Amino acid sequence: MAQDARLSNRTAFAEGLLVPRDGDLVVPAGLCAPAGGGVRRRFAVYRNNVAVSLGEALRATYPALVRLLGEDYFRALAAEFVPLHPPRSPVLLEYGAGFGDFIDAFPPLASYPYLGDIARLEYAWLCAFHAADSAPLSPHILSRIDAAALETLRFKVHPATYVARSRYPVVALFQANRDGAGDGVPGGPVPEAALVTRPGLSVHVRRLACGEAVFLEALIAGATLAEAAAAAQAETEPFDPAQAIALMLEAGVFADVIEEG
Repeated sequence: MAQDARLSNRTAFAEGLLVPRDGDLVVPAGLCAPAGGGVRRRFAVYRNNVAVSLGEALRATYPALVRLLGEDYFRALAAEFVPLHPPRSPVLLEYGAGFGDFIDAFPPLASYPYLGDIARLEYAWLCAFHAADSAPLSPHILSRIDAAALETLRFKVHPATYVARSRYPVVALFQANRDGAGDGVPGGPVPEAALVTRPGLSVHVRRLACGEAVFLEALIAGATLAEAAAAAQAETEPFDPAQAIALMLEAGVFADVIEEG
């Protein structure tokens, strides 16, 4: 019973920290302040500190969005997001995974439909940066595999590999606004796919052709080399599997091969 009461108090405390900005401040039961001080005022300060910290975490994760939206608008957008999306992990670096979906559904930004895709690409960059270290697959491994076995080959994907596809020029927007080298506002819907990798210490974001993106997504899903090539060729012509594999080996997309046994 005592444990249930403690869990209930913790839940009430957590929920009280993240009520909407325009909601009433409800002080959880059982709180007290030294020397009979103002519990309500102290809890309000604590709640504000939590909201500011989560907003700063979002700001650190999404610098391209900060540049595109401006500091003031981004801060206001974060203030809308935070109360509705409490952290699911004690690791603050992981906060904000659903920010792109939130932006997609945020009516005031409906005229800027590419912003959600930029957010998802920025979060993929963060995940790649913090992914487990792993040596990328050496091209020499493939050269030792019998040609007849190549079609049934499957790949173990490097843990820092991500693919993001968009109806908009996400790579151009990302690169312009992460580096601060231009306004990066698209003139129209120009579809782009992004490949995010970290073969060493640095995260790289590259532009993929449509066929390359389909090919890699199929391989990540567990398709064989032949199956992935067929999927890419069905969606785009012409498609060169050898060229795509060479690009992906150079980028460090794979960690190992899985030969059919």
